[in-house]
Amino acid sequence: MNTALYEEPYRLPAGALAVLVHCLFFAFLYFGLNWNRQAYVPATMTVSLWSSLPQENVKPAISPKNVEVVPPPPQPEKMAKPDIAMPDKKQIETRPLEKKQQRKEAAQRTADEARKKAEAQKAAEQKLEAQRIADEQAAQQKAELAKQAEQAAALGKLIDEYKAKIQNKIRRNIVNPPNVRDDALAEFLVTLLPDGSVLTADLKKSSGNKQYDDNVERAILKSSPLPLPPDVQLFSRFRELDLTFKPEKSAE
Repeated sequence: MNTALYEEPYRLPAGALAVLVHCLFFAFLYFGLNWNRQAYVPATMTVSLWSSLPQENVKPAISPKNVEVVPPPPQPEKMAKPDIAMPDKKQIETRPLEKKQQRKEAAQRTADEARKKAEAQKAAEQKLEAQRIADEQAAQQKAELAKQAEQAAALGKLIDEYKAKIQNKIRRNIVNPPNVRDDALAEFLVTLLPDGSVLTADLKKSSGNKQYDDNVERAILKSSPLPLPPDVQLFSRFRELDLTFKPEKSAE
């Protein structure tokens, strides 16, 4: 086979391809330069012309004498930030227990105060009750003593009254002798029975005049029975009587 004939078919495509590549290259250059030329626009500057310079508004100078010095506002004092110490882990763990213990102690103090207050109030009430009872007892005792004194006074009055009745009854029966002195005094112990009868009449003290003494004794026996109070319990006060008689008091 001939070598020249074999290589001939590949020359035409290679040349066409080379021409095509060169055409694309030139087209790229052309369009690229044309695009940059259109995109670039040179910057323009505008200048204004003035016939004269404008006048500036100049503020008049301020004299130092007319200047009012305004003190600067006081600056707030900077508070020193306290140093915050991070709590210890053990303190954090024991804090609930401490709060619980504090609450327990506070409750115990409250209970103790309430108990003491109740005890004080109870003691005051007991004291008032004891004072009231003592006052009532004193009043009752006073009333009892007053009652007893009243009864004793009434009893003494009753006894004196019947003794006066007995002596008056006996005096009505006494006959005074002509030679008896006015200051003569005869004293007798008279024993009575429950019905008022005279059991004995004994002379305890003579008047100094035997006739007058005998007349008094006969008058006592003659006056039997003597008047007694109706209450038989009072007979003990009349069982034995000390009676005195004077001539000036005798009934004629």
